[in-house]
Amino acid sequence: MLPLFVERMDQSFNFEKEPLADVNPRNTIKPDILMKQKLVILSGAGISQESGLKTFRDMGGIWDTYQVEEVASPDAWKRNPELVLRFYNERRKAFWEALPNAAHITLASLEERFDVEIITQNVDDLHEQAGSKKVLHLHGELRKARSTADPSIIYTLQSPELNLGDLCELGSQLRPHIVWFGEPVPNIVKAQKIMEKADILVVIGTSLVVYPAAGLVHFAPEGIPVFVIDPGSPSVMRPGVVYIQKKASEGVNDLVEKLVQYLQGSNQKE
Repeated sequence: MLPLFVERMDQSFNFEKEPLADVNPRNTIKPDILMKQKLVILSGAGISQESGLKTFRDMGGIWDTYQVEEVASPDAWKRNPELVLRFYNERRKAFWEALPNAAHITLASLEERFDVEIITQNVDDLHEQAGSKKVLHLHGELRKARSTADPSIIYTLQSPELNLGDLCELGSQLRPHIVWFGEPVPNIVKAQKIMEKADILVVIGTSLVVYPAAGLVHFAPEGIPVFVIDPGSPSVMRPGVVYIQKKASEGVNDLVEKLVQYLQGSNQKE
C-alpha cells in the first residue's frame, strides 16, 4: 500500500501559500523591444539564499555542520540511512516554508518576451512556484522521493517528513530524489542540449565550482551575450562576459536593463 503522505508524480497538487508579490514595474519589458530569443538561465544556491535557504559552501552553510560523506553519498545511505533521512528532513522543513523572492519572480516574468529555459542546481522548486514553466533540475528535487528498487518510481511528498519504513508500491524503502555525490547526473545531457540552443546565457547565484554543472557554460554558442549575477567572482572563461556583482534580487534588475540595451542595439544594427 502506498504511504498516505505521497502521491504519484502524475497527480497534481497545489501550493497553499500566500500569493506572490507583484513584480517590480522596473522589471517589465515592452513587447516591441524583445523578440522570442532563447534565454537560458543557469541558477545555483545563491538565488534561493534570499528566500531563507542556506547555501552549502558559504561560511555558516550546510557543510559547516555536516560532512558530505556522512549524509550525501550512496555510502552514507548504506551506512546510516536514518541519518541521511534526518538530514534531508531538516532541509525539507526549511524549504517547505520558503517563498520565491524577487529574483525568481523577475526571471519568471521574462517568459512573456523570451523563450526561457532554466537549468538549476537547486533542489527546491522556487522557480516553479514563481511561475517559471521550463525548469530542469540537475541535482534532483527535495519535494520528491523515489524507490530504492526502481528509480523510475517517483512520488511527490505531501509533508516534509520521509522516514525509515516509508515504502514504495514495490515494498522498498523510499529515498530522497536527490543526486548524491558519486552518482551520475541523469539530466546533464538534456542540459547540454539546452545550452547549445541559447541565444543569451544568464548565470545567477552559482560559484561555478561544482562539476559537471559548471562545465555547462562551455556548451553555449560562441559569441552570444553572457551575464553573470553573483556578489562573488565566479569566472566564466569566455570573452565578452558581463559581470553583475550583486545579490540575485538586485542583480536581476540590472540584468533586465542590460537586456533592453543589448536588444535595442541589435535592432539598430538590423
